[in-house]
Amino acid sequence: MMMISRKTTLLLLALLPLSLLTAQPDRWMQKVDYQMEIDFDVATHRFSGQQRLAYSNNSPDALERVFYHLYFNAFQPGSMMSVRTTQLPDGDKRIKGRIEKMNELEIGYQKITSLKMDGLDCAYEVVGTILEVQLPRAIPAGGQVIFEMEFEAQVPLQVRRSGRDNSEGISYSMSQWYPKLCEYDYQGWHSNPYIGREFHGVWGDFDVSIKIDKRYTVGGTGVLQNPDQVGYGYEAAGLTVAPPSGPKTTWRFVAENVHDFVWAADPDYTHTTYQAKDGPLMHFLYQKNESTEEVWALLPGIMDRACSYIYQTYGKYPYPVYSFIQGGDGGMEYPMATLITGERSLNSLVGVSVHELMHSWYQMILGTNESLYAWMDEGFTSYASDEVMNYLAGEGLLPGRKQVDNPHLSSYQGFVNFVKSGLEEPLSTHADHFETNAAYGVGSYVKGAIFLHQLEYVVGEDAFDRGMLEYFNTWKFKHPNPNDFIRVMEKVSGLELDWYKEYFVYTTKTTDYGVLGLKKGEKGKESLLQLRRSGKMPMPLDIEVSLTNGKKEYYNVPLRIMRGEKAEMAPNGKPYVYLEDWPWTFPEYTATLPLKFKNIASVRIDPSSRMLDVDLKDNQFDHTKSNKNKVDRP
Repeated sequence: MMMISRKTTLLLLALLPLSLLTAQPDRWMQKVDYQMEIDFDVATHRFSGQQRLAYSNNSPDALERVFYHLYFNAFQPGSMMSVRTTQLPDGDKRIKGRIEKMNELEIGYQKITSLKMDGLDCAYEVVGTILEVQLPRAIPAGGQVIFEMEFEAQVPLQVRRSGRDNSEGISYSMSQWYPKLCEYDYQGWHSNPYIGREFHGVWGDFDVSIKIDKRYTVGGTGVLQNPDQVGYGYEAAGLTVAPPSGPKTTWRFVAENVHDFVWAADPDYTHTTYQAKDGPLMHFLYQKNESTEEVWALLPGIMDRACSYIYQTYGKYPYPVYSFIQGGDGGMEYPMATLITGERSLNSLVGVSVHELMHSWYQMILGTNESLYAWMDEGFTSYASDEVMNYLAGEGLLPGRKQVDNPHLSSYQGFVNFVKSGLEEPLSTHADHFETNAAYGVGSYVKGAIFLHQLEYVVGEDAFDRGMLEYFNTWKFKHPNPNDFIRVMEKVSGLELDWYKEYFVYTTKTTDYGVLGLKKGEKGKESLLQLRRSGKMPMPLDIEVSLTNGKKEYYNVPLRIMRGEKAEMAPNGKPYVYLEDWPWTFPEYTATLPLKFKNIASVRIDPSSRMLDVDLKDNQFDHTKSNKNKVDRP
């Protein structure tokens, strides 16, 4: 081995690029700064746009080409989204067959008329929903360039998420409306064609001016910069805003440190505001009618209560505003805003509002690549939404709904039933490539939520709660992946959790434990509990032993590969009694309990129902009857 002196080493290091010397725990990220001006024609549903994009290449790579998303191009006959929907056995009914029937005035499109980089013309080609751009010169590592684009677009009829004239009569739901630069990160370019599923974007700032018919009220991402010129409920209290002299009004919104921008417009919007306690100014835009007036009037106060709980549990909302906007085709999240259909019962309206608001944490602030990790987006949101809704029920804010000990039981039951269908695919499947919508939906929303709730079972409630806050504080305004999350939980809990991630995310292996029996110990004052692992996924076990005197004792069997055990109080308010750890390769396990055989009435695995056991028939042993009894989830 050649020996190198300290002086030589320092010289070599000095010659290396800074990006190679800096150990960045949060990884490098690209940055965008958009300035956009659009002129909208409500008569033709078309608009022209000018886009100035400052792009910072913070990667260690020189970039010779870039890619833009042109989402509106999906709303054309023969598009990949239309074809894919027909291929799936359970294709989305909102899409299936509708796009193929669109005429030239109903389709969507984004047409690029000019594109320059630092004043130099770019060669480009439109390939479906992706604009492929060959640069006149490479963008060096650490360099910044200015892209200047002129484009034209037509808003499609509302089919999926974006469009005009939705089912509730909202004129414009403007999501995915602008040419959006694709993300380039440590995994390379993410130039996925749009087929109606998930998104991924570059962090940056947006300055957007929308010139539209003065009769329309606009809501969207960011803070309105000219409220006293626009009016429509945005102006200062007591101020009377004179209508513009011309036919159009210009609305200017600015949003900092976001990765997308949405807006909506309608001439019949009612716009109200509500200042959340220790939170953002909330905007509510909806069409007032007999289906909406009462429930939307109640929504602000309820969402204020929800925000207070969310801040304590999942982290502080960092933006100054949030808008609940009637529009779209169900509910869809965007930075500082959501589009939701509004003609709902109160519980339904609160449910969709809570879910989309929680996406501000799990996607808009913790910006996972939801195409690759949809379960971290929808699953984490679903878990948190269930917790928030359960809290609101406990506060008496949801008519007919009561607070329960475990608000996730229906998720467990639904997923176990789905496993039996044989349609499950690993959570690691790219969102666009699931073979059924059911597999995508159940995996992303349901199994993703169970991932968190079961993890609480593994590491303990206190460590889990601290881990969720630590995850938020560590990875906000970044693009975390599954390993980033699990490493936070490992550091907080002191346990090794790679096995949990690998089994639950990258396989479809299931957990199934059972009680084989109970025997007298050799010393007379002990009992031997015999357990069996039938499933392929190992788990630690909580065990409840009911005694003949009515008391209960609680034990925990750690997995050896955890290299420790959870710190959590048992249901009786005492610490768990830890038994010898279980090597995962052993299908059977015998635990020695410091209890007399005759004093044990029954034994039950997982009394909190937080473990995803796919077969509960053998989870309880009734000693008094000397048989195994079926256990239903409470």
